[in-house]
Amino acid sequence: MSAESASGQFTPFRIDIPSAALADLHERLDRTRWPDDEMPGIGWSQGVPPAYLRDLAASWRHAYDWRPHEAELNKLPQFTTEIDGANLHFIHARAPRPHTLPVVLMHGWPGSILEHTALVEPLTADGHDVVVLSLPGFGST
Repeated sequence: MSAESASGQFTPFRIDIPSAALADLHERLDRTRWPDDEMPGIGWSQGVPPAYLRDLAASWRHAYDWRPHEAELNKLPQFTTEIDGANLHFIHARAPRPHTLPVVLMHGWPGSILEHTALVEPLTADGHDVVVLSLPGFGST
């Protein structure tokens, strides 16, 4: 690749979460000690209601399958680079023809690059090089 960063290089990146890490997450979710139910009338005024949080954690633990999402993300060309001491992650997809207009997409907090992945193919097909930046600290380890 001829492009360079402040550190002088882009390093290809592939998401590869070890199965042991996912099993550990499942075990920790299974062992969660939940607080008692909320006091009547509190709602969201003092944080996330315990029942809502239990339902959310149960969905992540039993209904969500990480592997298809990991495979989908890995279809996109991902890289990391170092700028000012920070390791930054990004997607860089090139249009099928040269001399294209680049498009840079960036998410906000607490979002992620997932907000923009569906735009990569249509934009490159339309003749744009696409760079999707992760916020510093997102997706780079």
